Amino acid sequence: MTTHVLEFLDLSNQDRKRAQLLPDLGKGDQIEVRVRRKSGEEQTVALPPKAAALLHTALGHLLQGERVAVLAEDQELSPNDAADILGISRPLVVHRMDIGDLPFRYVGKHRRARLRDVLALKAKIDAQQAAMTALAENTETPMRDYGL
Repeated sequence: MTTHVLEFLDLSNQDRKRAQLLPDLGKGDQIEVRVRRKSGEEQTVALPPKAAALLHTALGHLLQGERVAVLAEDQELSPNDAADILGISRPLVVHRMDIGDLPFRYVGKHRRARLRDVLALKAKIDAQQAAMTALAENTETPMRDYGL
């Protein structure tokens, strides 16, 4: 049985209707979170500005109906989790590991890649995809304009 580290969260339609987007934060603004326990006890926690910005961004995506995952940069991922992030198959991730495109280490018999390395490969793949799209558009323009 495979345990996935990568877990996506989303909100139901009902939760999205009840929730509100956090207001944009200005310099010096503070966000405090109030926790109300079942027992009625309340606790207020002040958030550092960067944590508040993370919550603002994550909540914005959730309210738009998108799924969100939060991971530490040094988090190690299985090939399955890396494949989910990269949008490619697991065998292709393993191939990328074998040819040196994606650094990894073995934990027992299992391969693990760091999130930062997976994201670097994703940026490389996205840049290549954009270049291929631009090249295709440049090829189509003369065909369309000049009948070549």
